Amino acid sequence: MRVPLSWLREYVDLPATETGRDVQAKLISAGLEVETVEHLGAALKGPLVVGQVLTIEELEGFKKPIRFCTVNVGQANGTGEPQEIVCGARNFAVGDKVVVVLPGATLPGGFSISARKTYGKTSHGMICSSDELGMGDDGTHGIIVLPPETEVGKDAIELLELVDEVLDIAVTANRGDCLSIRGVARETAIAYGLPLRDPALLDVPGPNAYGYPVKIADPTGCDRFTARTVTGLSAEARSPIWLQRRLQKVGMRPISLAVDVTNYVMMELGQPLHAYDRSLVQGTIGVRRAQEGEKIVTLDGTERKLHAEDLVITDDRGPIGLAGVMGGANTEIADHDAAENGGNATSDVVIEAAHFDQVSIARTARRHKLSSEASRRFERGVDPQAAAAAAQRTVDLLVLLAGGTAEAGVTEISAPSAPHTISVPADHPDKVAGVEYGRETVVRRLQEVGCDVYGQDELIVTVPSWRPDLDDINDLAEEVIRLEGYENLPSTLPRPPVGRGLTSRQRLHRRVGRALAGAGYVEALNYPFVGEQVFDQLGLDADDPARRVVRLVNPLSDEEPALRTSLLPGLLAALRRNDGRGAHDLALFETGLVFHPRGEQRVAADLPVDRRPSEDDLAALDAALPDQPRHVAVVLAGAREQAGWWGKGRPADWADAVESARTVAREARAELGVRKGQYGPWHPGRCAELFVTVDGEERVVGHAGELHPRVLKTLGLPAGTCAMELDLDALERVGDDIPQAPGISTFPVATQDVALVVDAFVPASEVEAALREGAGELLESIRLFDVYDNAEQLGEGRKSLAYALRFRAKDRTLTVDEASAARDAAVALAGERVGAVLRS
Repeated sequence: MRVPLSWLREYVDLPATETGRDVQAKLISAGLEVETVEHLGAALKGPLVVGQVLTIEELEGFKKPIRFCTVNVGQANGTGEPQEIVCGARNFAVGDKVVVVLPGATLPGGFSISARKTYGKTSHGMICSSDELGMGDDGTHGIIVLPPETEVGKDAIELLELVDEVLDIAVTANRGDCLSIRGVARETAIAYGLPLRDPALLDVPGPNAYGYPVKIADPTGCDRFTARTVTGLSAEARSPIWLQRRLQKVGMRPISLAVDVTNYVMMELGQPLHAYDRSLVQGTIGVRRAQEGEKIVTLDGTERKLHAEDLVITDDRGPIGLAGVMGGANTEIADHDAAENGGNATSDVVIEAAHFDQVSIARTARRHKLSSEASRRFERGVDPQAAAAAAQRTVDLLVLLAGGTAEAGVTEISAPSAPHTISVPADHPDKVAGVEYGRETVVRRLQEVGCDVYGQDELIVTVPSWRPDLDDINDLAEEVIRLEGYENLPSTLPRPPVGRGLTSRQRLHRRVGRALAGAGYVEALNYPFVGEQVFDQLGLDADDPARRVVRLVNPLSDEEPALRTSLLPGLLAALRRNDGRGAHDLALFETGLVFHPRGEQRVAADLPVDRRPSEDDLAALDAALPDQPRHVAVVLAGAREQAGWWGKGRPADWADAVESARTVAREARAELGVRKGQYGPWHPGRCAELFVTVDGEERVVGHAGELHPRVLKTLGLPAGTCAMELDLDALERVGDDIPQAPGISTFPVATQDVALVVDAFVPASEVEAALREGAGELLESIRLFDVYDNAEQLGEGRKSLAYALRFRAKDRTLTVDEASAARDAAVALAGERVGAVLRS
């Protein structure tokens, strides 16, 4: 919300010495986020005056039209002689009043004006457009043409209000009242302790039977509707300069008098309004839900297909406006320009000031991707009691500025409603803030925001109509605290118990991150949101549990409305993005939560704010949340080892993905099993299934390997991309959190190599497990160092696996016979388990 300081001063008598920066500091202290203070006309220096065009000479022989003008600027140039000026604009004629900047002046941006020769003539100044003066868009994209009655020689800086300060306020979703000058003025008055001249306090005639006929079919969607009629608007009437300038300062473009007046009142009072051309409205104005498939052409020229939940304004023909969002083109106000083009300028208008349901307007605006100034206000909360005053203010301005006549008829339809009342202990804000304010301060602050307050120890607070965000006792406490100053709250740092430090889960998380970073991976943090189409892209089965997602009620993006069940979508998107930017050798990792819905859906209760939640409160909150295990995942593409003078290098492959899983398992001090698998996005022949043993049963905790070519093509990933994902919490549960110092033996190691021939389909992990068990306690380590599959020597469908076995005893030097016996026992068990035979 842009708030000109000059406009704000109309309703609050600020000290003359107060600057925009001073007001900014006060409002920030009161809880409003004033982002910037814009100094309009800060570098502007006159003379800048009103001139009248006397003559225009068209200069020939140039690529673009050029005019040589003489302009009467009165005595502003010191001589009274006409000022000679070269100008390229075409939207003015002889006799028009224009804005002239004379030599010696400086325009916004530091542009100095001096006499200079151009196009064969000497130009003594410049005829100005609104852009050149930093005024914003006035819709003409040409020279400013002033009303005929403007005095020649008058100071244009004062006339056009070019010097001002504008506060740019980021209004939060709950403070719809501050999307108006009235609302910000109220906050300013409270901050300075000054009285407020409320612009909504107008004498408004009561409803009668002569008003324009209105029928409300949906009182839930529209609980208040005021209609007023003004006739006899002058076709020649234009928006005065002061009104146009105020609209420009708040960021709106002047359009026509009737439209400008409704926009002005909306910015002033916060009540959106709409003006209908009365001659184009047929019959009774109605408010109802749209019929599925109905269509309307809105003021932006777009035909929109309506949804059954859309709230619409209608006449006897059908929809004439999207309620609270945008009017329809079939009742659009026609201005003087339309009349000049063969149409008829609007002379009679019907003014609508209504109050619509916040949720309905918000959904309609999002459904049609049509956010307007009106919808922004309705969806944040509009004062329903301001509708009649806003309509009256609009009528008064149209009568004053356009010579219209206000008809006596007043239509006002409202659903019965009671004011919102809250019972709050007088010391509740004290408990919330930890500060002793006292009853008198609490009552005074609540009254300042417009509440009616009664009672002693238990206060009965009636919330003002313009603050729909004040819903419970904590909202009232927040009002007291913010007005007393957040900066005045005591700062008390928590005192953690001594000696606890990080939890085991936190330590594991950090160890895993350091280990993967040490292995050459770069951490990538991704948003936890996904679109459900990604599961099709990853090739997951229709009944895969990963497809069961937690959907968000209000997602940041309609394309990603669910919480992730896997880390891979975000990591693969990061890999694709970096690869597309020229970084082709990539190794990324992420540790983070994934989300799985519980079987029973529960609604979380509101936690207390005046005390610590009990264990039952926290347990109930946890039970309402989805399961959130922590996962770790890596993705690789391109070269794993760079080529250079030191060697040929090598590309990343499935074995790197498997090794990253082993790296994580080592940090968790967990025994991780690896075997051939097949799942989702991985290549069926290059996928490892990762498992742990829990209570004697194997549990799959992840997969690693090369991704399927079909998935790579669908997601636009580099060829040979590999990935790994593990359930880190599951590894933590089976791991040993107690650090174990490595055993260092003073006795020599005995190494025995064995080459075993097995069927080609037998996993190396099963052979290794049999050798490890058969070798017994003397085995220190085992390593697969060769795989050989020559069919001529081994036979069809057979392969040879060569292992290096290291034996060592803790208390003695092993003899050759002991090491050989342990080796033979290992080979025997491998033969029994998987049919392995020693290779001759």
